Formats: sequence, structure tokens, C-alpha cells
Amino acid sequence: MTVLPTSPSELRAVWPEQLVLPDARSRIRSANASSHSRVVVLDDDPTGSQSVHGVPVLTRWSRADLEWAFAQPADGFFILTNTRGLNDDEARDTVLAVESALSEVAAQTGQDYSLIARSDSTLRGHYPLETDVLIERAAAAGRPYDALLLAPAYIAAGRVTAGDVHYVQEGDALVPVAETSYARDATFGFESSDIRDYVEERTRGGIPASSVVSIGLEDIREGGPERVRDILLGCSGAVPVVVNALDASDLDIVALGLLSAQEAGARVLCRTGPSFVASRLGIEPRRPLGVDEIFPQGDRPGHGLVVVGSHVELTTRQVARLRADAPDLAVVEASVPRLLDPVTAEDELASCESRIADGLRDGEVLLVTSREQIVAASGHDSLVIAQTVSSALVSLTRAAVATSPVRWVLAKGGITSSDTATEGLGIRRALVAGQLFDGIVSVWLNRSDDQDFLVGLPYIVFAGNVGDEASLSEAVTVLRRPATPGA
Repeated sequence: MTVLPTSPSELRAVWPEQLVLPDARSRIRSANASSHSRVVVLDDDPTGSQSVHGVPVLTRWSRADLEWAFAQPADGFFILTNTRGLNDDEARDTVLAVESALSEVAAQTGQDYSLIARSDSTLRGHYPLETDVLIERAAAAGRPYDALLLAPAYIAAGRVTAGDVHYVQEGDALVPVAETSYARDATFGFESSDIRDYVEERTRGGIPASSVVSIGLEDIREGGPERVRDILLGCSGAVPVVVNALDASDLDIVALGLLSAQEAGARVLCRTGPSFVASRLGIEPRRPLGVDEIFPQGDRPGHGLVVVGSHVELTTRQVARLRADAPDLAVVEASVPRLLDPVTAEDELASCESRIADGLRDGEVLLVTSREQIVAASGHDSLVIAQTVSSALVSLTRAAVATSPVRWVLAKGGITSSDTATEGLGIRRALVAGQLFDGIVSVWLNRSDDQDFLVGLPYIVFAGNVGDEASLSEAVTVLRRPATPGA
């Protein structure tokens, strides 16, 4: 079935008026508290935290790190798995390792938890591999799942689902996701915009579209949480369940229905975009962060570092705009062809490292990979190229913070922001302070205690595919402002 682009107003006109429960998130928080269970979000890249604030993040899952996260006052926490930057075998091993460590620590410390496998709002990622691992582990432990909730919506970025079709906003139009460049991703490409068909496609027919359950907008907006609860209570065998959503209020209704179903005994695994996480945790929206909230301990010495590895078209336009708006920015462009060539890679890294150190002495530095597209022969080869380039950016970031005081670091792109955080900066624990803009671009505050000079460092996670042409430039403008002493 061909689905044509439409405007948001035209799409909304087809469906019932949204059902807004003003106390929905308060009710969700109360239910979370009563359940004595944490929500643990396994995030396949760092950008899933764009809808939350006041939530801890782990990039490692040692016993000490997990105990720290469980001890925090929030109703849940993120574990960054970075599986979107891994191949199938690596992703499977990582999910197994995380789930094993999490279940062991939870059992030994008397904790209970429910899982969200957070993934991309444009449907790229290791589906069904990751959820299959979690479903199999739960069944082996004698706690099988009844349903797999699929809720890819990312409302703030214009990614919505209606009639089981997932849309991406491009300009003033909502475009079926399979008609966008995201569906042509070299590693995670797909052909279906209807989530039911997407499930059949990605499971290679193992789960036919006709078997997929749907929570429609009529169910949500006319039936409310009770209708959602009843649909979930009727599920068995970890059946996929599509969640339609045009507004955050739709996800709030689904979260309330989910909690009610779980209280009645249903076991539900969730695979979602960023927006559902905020609803599931009952987190109220907040305004974008001001500079004094980005530096709550007071200003830091040094200058800022922007690291850009993403090659999506939007990022390229954002980089061009940043360079035009901030001509005083020191630009260090790492040549991707030279980094991929074993003969020239070492010299290219040494040259970039020297230029970054020089630039940070006087001001902010933009470290960006060359923009030419390197076409790989396969999805696997494309991932290998991405990992090689990311490794170079990590090495350069690590050298920069070791030799120069750094006031803040912004990383652009999913793999880039994950590897920069974990390997370049050594961040193991962090707190999501909030976002630079409404619903996009998270600010983490480093809470790792093994590098004194980086404790409290603001780390800005900027996905490759969000914002408009000016967003990166506007982010840097905010970050360059001085913080108020003692604020």
C-alpha cells in the first residue's frame, strides 16, 4: 500500500480529538512509586534521553555502577548499550551481558524493574535481534512476556504514527518513513512504513503483519487507559503491539493503560522512541536549560569542543551554518579517506591532534570529519567505516581533554556521541540535566568520580537527524555564554 505525504493538520483531521488527562503524569509517577519497580531503559545510542531530565545514565554495567543507579532517587535510569553502532554478534553479546548483569544485581539487592529497549524514531536498529534476546531471557527465567510494545514516536521531532503508519516530518509535510532517506540506511535499511508490515519484513515473515496487534488512535482517544489495558491483557506470546501516537497525551494514555495491565499481571516489554520514555516515567515537560543550569557548580575553565561524525544531510547543513555564523571557531577537518588508509591514518591523527590543541588555547574548536560520502560495498562494510572514523574521533577527543582544559563538549551523531562519551571522555555515570531546545539535544552532567578534572563536565548529546539548519549554531551560541558566578 502506497501512503502519500500529508500535512500534520490533514492527518489530525482524520482521527478523534486527543484525550488529555491533566493529571496523567502525576498518576503515572504515583503508580511507579506504588509498584516499587524501576524503569530501566536500554538505549541503543545516547540520543534516547532527549525527552527526560533528572534521570541517571550509565555507560557501563558493573555491579558498582548498577548499584549507584538503583540508589538514585529517579524512578528509572538509562544504560547506554550503543548497539546501533555494533554488528549483529556484538549487539547480541552486549544485550546479553547487560541483561545478565542487571538481573543479577537486582536479585541480590532486592530490586524489581521493567525494561524499555529504546531505539531510533526512524526505525533503524537491531530489530528484532535485541528484543528477541530479552524475550528469550525472560522466558528462560520463567517470566515470559505477553506483549512487545512498539512505540517509535518522537513527538518533538515530528515522528508520529497513525493508522499504524509511521511518519517523519520534513518541512511542512509528514512523509511515510519508508519514503525518507532513513529507510535507505546502509546498515538498517527497510521498505515498510506500516509498522505491521515492518515487523513482517524485519522478521523475514516469522511474524506476519496479520498477527501484529494495534493500539489505534480510536482506542487511545475514545477508550482511554482502560481500553489500552484490555488490549494488553488480551495478548500472549510476546506478540508485537503497535502504538499509534500523534501527541504526547496519546503516549500518556498508553503508559497508564500499560501500568494498569502490569498491575493485573501482564508482562510487557517495550521498544520505543524517546517520547514514550518520558510518559512511562511520568516526567513533566520543562523549559530548555539556561546556561547557569548547564554549569550548576559554576563556570569551568577552558573552551568548548564540538565533535561531528554524523554524515546525514541535515548535519552537513548544520555544520555549514555553524561555520558561517561563528567564523572565529577553529575548524579541524579530519580527512576520512586518510583515516581509512593505513598508510596515512597515523599522520592524519597527529596533524589533527596538534591543530586541536592549538585551537583550544584561544577558543572553541570544531572537530569535523570530511563531508564526502564513502560508499561501502555492504551494510557491514559501512558499519566498519563508521567504527573506524569514530575511533579516530575518540582518540582525538581523549588527547584534547588530556592536554587542555575543556569547558564543555558537544558530540553530533549517534555513534559519535556514544563513543565520545564512553571512550573519549571516560564517562561511566551521568545525570541528564535537560535539553538545550524543546524535546531535543540533551545535556548530561558527568558524575564519574575517577577523573577529577572532568567531574561535572557538561556533555551535549546532539543526534544527527534532529533540529533545523540553525540548531547546531544556536547550541554553540548558548554554550559559549558565561555562567553567572554563584548562580
